[in-house]
Amino acid sequence: MAASKNSSSNDTPRATLGLAPRRTEATGDGSNDRNQALEDILGHRFGDRSLVQRALTHGSHASASKGTYERLEFLGDRVLGLVIAEVLWRRFPKEDEGLLSRRLVDLVRKETLAQIGLELGIDRFVRVSRAEESNGGRKNPSLICDVVEALIAALYIDGGLSAATAFIDRHWRPFVEQERKPPRDAKTALQEWAQSQGKPLPVYTEVERSGPSHSPEFVMQAQVQGLAPARGNGNSKRRAEQAAAKALLTQHAPNIPTLDP
Repeated sequence: MAASKNSSSNDTPRATLGLAPRRTEATGDGSNDRNQALEDILGHRFGDRSLVQRALTHGSHASASKGTYERLEFLGDRVLGLVIAEVLWRRFPKEDEGLLSRRLVDLVRKETLAQIGLELGIDRFVRVSRAEESNGGRKNPSLICDVVEALIAALYIDGGLSAATAFIDRHWRPFVEQERKPPRDAKTALQEWAQSQGKPLPVYTEVERSGPSHSPEFVMQAQVQGLAPARGNGNSKRRAEQAAAKALLTQHAPNIPTLDP
């Protein structure tokens, strides 16, 4: 199957099609060095470096008309979920679907991706407008999360599933290994922590309710004896209680992993 003249825009993995990798020419403006530095971080030499440029480009950047990370982010999210699901399936052979799902949610959440992206220094390569950069956009956790997912997609398209898997396994494996028990919802985690400290069960109090009856917004307060209370909000009492419990844990036991409210 021959590559067409416009095949650089084709998102089908070249390894899947049996095609040789495309090679891009050095530009002489220093971008080649930056590309190589990023490839060192990703552990892959790209045949099509335009994929990397798209994966790094925010919608505010001047070159956004040539493509941004948004479509790649969509694909990368699914590739990440597949790879992590298999890692968990193999690593915890005795756990049921519910426990594996809780682990999966924790490992693919925005905070985990943003942490990995910032630790790898991905923010140095992100392309944003000057205005966006002056507002701290380059280090925005949501943006970094999106870019990491887009880079995973770029790895998948250019190098196949093996390239994406190698990157994910290398940087997610420590998160898989560091927590033997699957993360719990925040209320359960707070209750167990309070009991381990010899304290009575947490108490939840409604502080505020606003909005129309068909779409209310609640503010709940979580209190553990001897500690300053914490508040959380949500579109139901349950969500607001979970948010409040998570806020209290963040203050006093930040190392305990919990699911998002």
